[in-house]
Amino acid sequence: MIELLAPAKLTVSLRLTGVRPDGYHLIDAEMVSLDLCDRLWMSPGRGVEMRGRYAGELAGPTDGTDLVSKALRLIGHEASVVVEKNIPAGAGLGGGSSDAAAILRWANFDDLAAAAELGADVAYCLVGGRARVRGIGEIVEPLDERRQTFTLVTPPVHCSTPVVYRVWDELGGPTAPMDAVEPNDLTEAALMAFPEIARWRDELAEASGLTPRLAGSGSTWFVEGSFPGAGRQVVTTLS
Repeated sequence: MIELLAPAKLTVSLRLTGVRPDGYHLIDAEMVSLDLCDRLWMSPGRGVEMRGRYAGELAGPTDGTDLVSKALRLIGHEASVVVEKNIPAGAGLGGGSSDAAAILRWANFDDLAAAAELGADVAYCLVGGRARVRGIGEIVEPLDERRQTFTLVTPPVHCSTPVVYRVWDELGGPTAPMDAVEPNDLTEAALMAFPEIARWRDELAEASGLTPRLAGSGSTWFVEGSFPGAGRQVVTTLS
């Protein structure tokens, strides 16, 4: 049996720079890998099974449409894979993408364009570390490592990425303030689509004295620094 680690990713900043004719959005983002990880166990056999705290409705054998199954098909490999979900789903932390990237990394697969076709974050998760990510996610430029600590709050709300992007389109493509040091152009759309997540933003702001930022399309809010407490998770970046 082979054990693989799949680190969560945190989108520290996100600008949307355009939309391709096929509807895919172009991004310019900074992403980092975190010490919060899913674990995968591969053994001879066939099929993917989800387990763990955040497996939720996905718990048990999958129907083959999950990203791990797609990654196995991409590399032409058959295996039995058990995924322990420690990264919340629909939280903007790239858990499913990182699971797929772990399979590709094990196979020494390095075609970032093909990885991005599985999911926009898969290419970044395949590279990992601190990086600038552009295009639809297939252009990954490693940056100098920077040891950082973040406090995360993940509401029990599944923020659908396609829904948030659709609302962003409907709103006319709002952007974060141009002078924002670490902006996220999707914040307004996420709050419009899932207004209930504002409650957790406000609670983190009160606990930290800082202005929380949204992780990708949500639902996770984060601030830099360590502010442990109920419902909050302190994480650090991986090199």
